[in-house]
Amino acid sequence: MGNHHHSEKGADSVTEHRDQGRAAACLVITVSDSRTPETDRSGDRMATLLVEGGHHVVARRIIPDEPEEIRKAVESALGDPSIDVILTNGGTGIAPRDITTDVIAEFLDRPLSGFGELFRSLSFAEIGSAAMLSRAIGGVSGNTLIFSLPGSTKAVDLGMTKLVVPELGHLIGLMHS
Repeated sequence: MGNHHHSEKGADSVTEHRDQGRAAACLVITVSDSRTPETDRSGDRMATLLVEGGHHVVARRIIPDEPEEIRKAVESALGDPSIDVILTNGGTGIAPRDITTDVIAEFLDRPLSGFGELFRSLSFAEIGSAAMLSRAIGGVSGNTLIFSLPGSTKAVDLGMTKLVVPELGHLIGLMHS
């Protein structure tokens, strides 16, 4: 009985530690040549999961798979002190127009390698070896967190529910401590 009680205490302390974070102000960017506000299911899912997790979606954008467009959108968000987190979906594969990861990597002062590693590990459990084709990436740029997920709604759901949303408040708390 003592061991059972001890394990509960351990779980509680992790929960308490996580809950010390705060709500994040998020920008959701969909990188796609074909999506519109009406067909952006992945952006919709990303925004819904953030709100359900107690965070704020301050803006949403849809931009084409063009390096300059992505760069401009990220630079603009990084220059806005009201945005804590930039979340992108789309452009993380290996097709010639999948350049989101490359552009995001230019901005990261402190990459969170574990984000991409864990995302691919979780993806592998769901889709097998095709998971290695994802170049999902995350990290810190100045005082802003950036997470870049694939464009598939299933991938967004997986990355957001298993990785981003559970830790976001804690991460924001650490960034501003």
